[in-house]
Amino acid sequence: MSLLALCDGEHVLPLAAARDHKRLRDGDRGPNTGGMGCYSPVPDVSPELVDEIVATVHRPVVNELARRDMPFRGCLYAGLMLTDQGPRVLEFNARWGDPETQVLVPRLEGDLLDALRRSADGSLDRAVLGVSGQACVSVVIAAPGYPDAPEAGGVIEGLDRAELLEGVTVFHAGTAELDGRVVAAGGRVLNVTALGADLASARARAYGAVELIDLPGAEVRTDIGAAAAVGRSA
Repeated sequence: MSLLALCDGEHVLPLAAARDHKRLRDGDRGPNTGGMGCYSPVPDVSPELVDEIVATVHRPVVNELARRDMPFRGCLYAGLMLTDQGPRVLEFNARWGDPETQVLVPRLEGDLLDALRRSADGSLDRAVLGVSGQACVSVVIAAPGYPDAPEAGGVIEGLDRAELLEGVTVFHAGTAELDGRVVAAGGRVLNVTALGADLASARARAYGAVELIDLPGAEVRTDIGAAAAVGRSA
């Protein structure tokens, strides 16, 4: 799982936990990818665990960089593994994550732009930014041949219909316009994202939108967030 936090060199504002699915195929099979889908919240990550992660992972990094007169301002992404001995860091990134951002930003309540400004100018402690109780699921539609040899040029149909669904946003990642049509132009082409009252309803909306989008030969997992939606860790 991952926990992203805004930092201003001193203060740390956690967003929400998210968990992505790295493997290409259902059941976490196939080659590793940049991420085939993601969901938030993560049922096995409690508010107390978020506080623990911030205290043991994010704050020590921010404090040490400040001590070295190298204050970190921006988004600190911590990729984590949850173990019986507590959270363990797999990676840090000094950026927003993909596809984590697609499920985090729709859940935010408040003025994100103001929070980003305060992250930059050192006043993050006065930011008013919360996380809604809604769930969000994002499903990646990847080009045929991804991740080894993604094929470009496939025509994408159905985007307008998908985006008309309630709670659905289709984020373009690897697309281009050619002769007035949207075509695949990268590995991970689209992030089909939906909000819902819970993970089950968010999944239903996201996959309902996926069904309306046609990219011949596309790679799509059908199990993003499935285990979490029925209360299992995944």
